[in-house]
Amino acid sequence: MCRWAAYIGTPVHLDEVVSKPEQSLVAQSVHAFECKTQTNADGFGIAWYDSREEPGLYRDTHPAWSDPNLRSITHQVRSGLFLAHVRASTGTATSRNNCHPFTHGCWSFMHNGQVGGFENFRRRADMMIPDDLYGARKGATDSEALFLIAISEGLFEDPKGAMERAVGKMEALSREFGHTPHMRIGAAFSCGQALYAVRYASDHLAPTVYSSRTADGTGRLVVSEPLHKGECWEAVPAGSICRYTADEVVIQDFVPQT
Repeated sequence: MCRWAAYIGTPVHLDEVVSKPEQSLVAQSVHAFECKTQTNADGFGIAWYDSREEPGLYRDTHPAWSDPNLRSITHQVRSGLFLAHVRASTGTATSRNNCHPFTHGCWSFMHNGQVGGFENFRRRADMMIPDDLYGARKGATDSEALFLIAISEGLFEDPKGAMERAVGKMEALSREFGHTPHMRIGAAFSCGQALYAVRYASDHLAPTVYSSRTADGTGRLVVSEPLHKGECWEAVPAGSICRYTADEVVIQDFVPQT
């Protein structure tokens, strides 16, 4: 399992989320509290938006706590929308191509969860990625496959419907060829204009997702685990998809489709 955090709002330095809070993402890479694996040391990544349509991307296989480049970049770079992730592998290799976030065009995507038995049907999942997208399949994770399938299902035009169809297809493969838990997903993704989060499971154990306004009220944090203590964190309901902008939150039911 993994830990992640995302921000949308008035531009801030990335380290305000990645390393400065008492239970920052870097701290969670050493010791997470709401995760099966306390240590998330199988790589990290950040995707951030600025003046260009495509996000910047920095990923590596080092533990987040030991990478001086990550500390330097997050101390200098400001962004009004970014995604950050620390990885605990569920079976695939520790490689840069398997580190989140994944990007394609203007989209970025990161995931915490699992698709039960993915190793038994990875080829079938890959076959759901169209030829014109398959060149973007760089790694071997279920997360990247899910992201590319969602793009093929119309993520650019219909983010909610595309993700429901992609999750539904992957869950159906797990039910036929894999094992339980068939689908657990706590994910965040963005096109650079809005931030989306999904919390869903085929059983009753959906990965945790929380959101909170920043202390100054100019931004919003969406995280897999709170970055600090306090009652400001609201749990995202299981079985939902959220759309965040700096000023608005829209929560809808998330119902996978096949």
